[in-house]
Amino acid sequence: MHANVIVLILVAALIGVRIYLRVRRAFGRQRVHPRRLTARVAFFAFFGLVSILLASPDARTLATLLAGGACGAVLGRLGLRHTRFESTTEGSFYTPHTYIGLTVTVSFLVWIVYDYLDVYHQLAVATAANPHGAPMPPESPLTFAISGAFIAYYFAYSLGVLRRSRQPVITPPASETRSA
Repeated sequence: MHANVIVLILVAALIGVRIYLRVRRAFGRQRVHPRRLTARVAFFAFFGLVSILLASPDARTLATLLAGGACGAVLGRLGLRHTRFESTTEGSFYTPHTYIGLTVTVSFLVWIVYDYLDVYHQLAVATAANPHGAPMPPESPLTFAISGAFIAYYFAYSLGVLRRSRQPVITPPASETRSA
């Protein structure tokens, strides 16, 4: 087995583990970690700006990136609206809406796998026709739209969780929580 294949397998395994951990975090009650949330906001802001710079030479690609970003931001706000916050003696916690975040993440991953396979196929065909160098195929606008949605969703959601976690949680008095 070639060293390149081993490296690719190890990188794929590392990415698989990170994806598993990310999807697992979409379920259940989570402790609020302001530093992590701030780092996540900065991370997605950086990649959002890089994506805009990469897409800016082509107006159609930039438009699809921004449209995807707008959809992702709306989904982030929707996910935040359905997130439950609580403050206990153990600390602050939040429980995200399972299906919104999971849908965005799985859509992104499915598209990335599809796009990778498409690029791999195009490169294989181009390399067979010209073995001395195949040009990279251009990125599709749909890839930028889905990436924009993914980036904007996690940016908006993380920023919202960070902001909401700094506000006091109001719990109704015990007399209002009784069922009639």
